Amino acid sequence: MSFDVFVHKFENGESVPLDRDAAHEVLAPYAAGQEPGADFVQVSTGRGESADVYFSMPTGITFTRFGGEGIMDLLAAVLERLDATLVVPGGPTVVRRDEDREHLHPALRAEWPVVVARTGAEITAAIVSS
Repeated sequence: MSFDVFVHKFENGESVPLDRDAAHEVLAPYAAGQEPGADFVQVSTGRGESADVYFSMPTGITFTRFGGEGIMDLLAAVLERLDATLVVPGGPTVVRRDEDREHLHPALRAEWPVVVARTGAEITAAIVSS
C-alpha cells in the first residue's frame, strides 16, 4: 500500500499518549533498520514485506510504505498491545472492540466509517472495502 496510516489511542474523544516502549517491543523482532535514538524504525517480516514506522509524536505512530499479510498482522499486534485505534485518512477508522467507538474523537465517528477489526486480514478487508 502506498499511503500512511496512523495508530492512536483515544479516551473521552481525545488522543492520548501511546506506550512507545511497548510498541518498540512488538516491532523489535522485525526491525530491519533503525538509528539509535531515532524516531524511526524500518520493519520487515522476511517475506519481502516491509514498512517504515515513525514515532514522531507522543500520541501517534505512522506506518508508511507498507503492505503484505505479515506487515498487516504486525500492525494488528501493535494495535492490540497498545489498545489502540487505526486511523486511515479517507478510509475507515479501525477499532478493536465495538465499545471503543465511544472513545473516538467525534469527527472520526461522524466523517468516516468505524469498523471493528482485530487481525491483519480484517484490517486489510476494511481498508479495501472503503
